Amino acid sequence: MATEQFLFLSGTKPHSDILCNEKIHIVSISELKVLQVGPKIFQYITKVIAQAIQLFYTMLKIDRPSYILLQNPPGLPSIAVTWMVCLVRRSKLIIDWHNYGYTIMSLIHGRNHPIVQIAEWYEKFFGRLSDYNFCVTNAMKEDLQKNCNIKAITLYDKPASFFKETSLELQHKLYMKLAKDYAPFKRGIDSICQDVEKSAFTELDVRNGSVTQDRERPALLISSTSWTEDEDFSILLKALENYEEYVNDGIKLPSLICVITGKGPLKKHYNSLIDKMHFKHIQICTPWLEAEDYPVLLGSADLGVCLHKSSSGLDLPMKVVDMFGCCLPVCAVHFQCLHELVKHDENGLIFKDSNELAEQLKMLFLEFPTPESKLHTFRRNLQESKQLRWDESWEQTVLPVLRNNL
Repeated sequence: MATEQFLFLSGTKPHSDILCNEKIHIVSISELKVLQVGPKIFQYITKVIAQAIQLFYTMLKIDRPSYILLQNPPGLPSIAVTWMVCLVRRSKLIIDWHNYGYTIMSLIHGRNHPIVQIAEWYEKFFGRLSDYNFCVTNAMKEDLQKNCNIKAITLYDKPASFFKETSLELQHKLYMKLAKDYAPFKRGIDSICQDVEKSAFTELDVRNGSVTQDRERPALLISSTSWTEDEDFSILLKALENYEEYVNDGIKLPSLICVITGKGPLKKHYNSLIDKMHFKHIQICTPWLEAEDYPVLLGSADLGVCLHKSSSGLDLPMKVVDMFGCCLPVCAVHFQCLHELVKHDENGLIFKDSNELAEQLKMLFLEFPTPESKLHTFRRNLQESKQLRWDESWEQTVLPVLRNNL
């Protein structure tokens, strides 16, 4: 029986579906600690060299693979290393292009910085040495062909099967779990009742085990992020300030609980901004969720917000793919090829700034939570769309390529 081998950075925990799959063998890679000595460019070069040696050695120890599938980015040093491993072991290299690494670097250093230009040359040169290529949008497929002379097949990201609408029972269980650490999920003093267990959104009748939604529940808004430069969360925070003003002006809107999941370099910065905001009708929390809890929370939410602005303008936000898998309508910030995923006024809305997002929040939550609301219409459209799942997309697009080249 063939076994897929995955290289994982230790410290990250895959979903249990991967951990429990007997056909998957996980090879962990420890995170390197590089001495913080000398100029930053020296530290960076030292780290890349150390990572290249570590990755090359690790990939030589595993069983010889027929194919090595590499997601890019990150591609430095992994594209060059995997190409060399394929050369030594007579394997074939497949690159799954999700973006260009050098465009992400340019957000920090600027487009004309020497290190960004070197990274661009590296990515294009070694990318052309791959045997097969997939990419996440038609726009990227055209760009790879035009600017890199790389022929790729479009393989749209699709949600895994565990991204789906969440039952009320599972919702309540998750809310009670999160309430232990995050106050917005707790009910107030009226939650103390011998026969009823209450969260901010749901009630469990302990006597018969039935779960119902609270009639006066707040709306649950969710966004996920890696807290990097390509996502400007000040847009959402300003939109929430406007929403608070709408409620204060007497517009009948529900209270909001805004959950922003993820971890990354800018989380501390945005948490400091959030701490300075004083809302009466909005609560914000920024938890780090376990892999099993994240899809359950997405499937419980009322609206998703995506602030991903592609550094290249050619990739699509995976978080929106997962939200759609849960039939969760989305408001997403506009960029070049977003239309390949979000259909404005059909499965969500596209905005350009905080004022436009605030207006969309007001419009979507005006009749919350009635079936007549625009929010409900978007959800129904997603339910009826019969989206492909990840495994189905893989079988339709990737397997024929592999079979034809064995």
